[in-house]
Amino acid sequence: MPHRHFLIHKPYGYLSQFVGEAKKKKLGEFHDFPEGIMAIGRLDEDSEGLLLLTTDGRMSEYVRSQKVEKEYYAQVDGLMTEAALNHMQAGVEIGIHGEKFLTSPCVARRLDPAPAFAPRTRKIRDDRHGPTSWVSITLTEGKFRQIRKMTAAVGFPTLRLFRVRVGAIWLGDLAPGAVVEVPDFGL
Repeated sequence: MPHRHFLIHKPYGYLSQFVGEAKKKKLGEFHDFPEGIMAIGRLDEDSEGLLLLTTDGRMSEYVRSQKVEKEYYAQVDGLMTEAALNHMQAGVEIGIHGEKFLTSPCVARRLDPAPAFAPRTRKIRDDRHGPTSWVSITLTEGKFRQIRKMTAAVGFPTLRLFRVRVGAIWLGDLAPGAVVEVPDFGL
């Protein structure tokens, strides 16, 4: 039987899985997916954006490898500085499961103007808490909550996080919760 592949715009508040905690919202609520479907990589419950789904374990392993770039847009607390961007690009030390980890070099840049994402279902914070800014971070590794830990390590905690690209596949204007079946990922 041929493998099947899907793109989904994972909204805020959903887990990147199909089974698990009964009270949590999961991806199966969006589509009648085939048996054996798996998310390639994860987006935590608070993160949004592009998620690839497949029934092909080899494809999943390839996409999760360091051969494929993943790009994220992060709204951060404060106005991101050049020094902070340079620090992230060179690699920052973060904690992963109690161990120190130095991130690999990445590409980081400010986004101006800010991306035009729909408002989140749960308000992030009030404007009286100060300014925010948006950054793009492209990397080839994907440790647990890595982007959030990287921005916090340079003094700019992440408030909102979107994965916008995996390899050559872009989120584009795919609406939150939308699912599109594709013949392959073209990677």
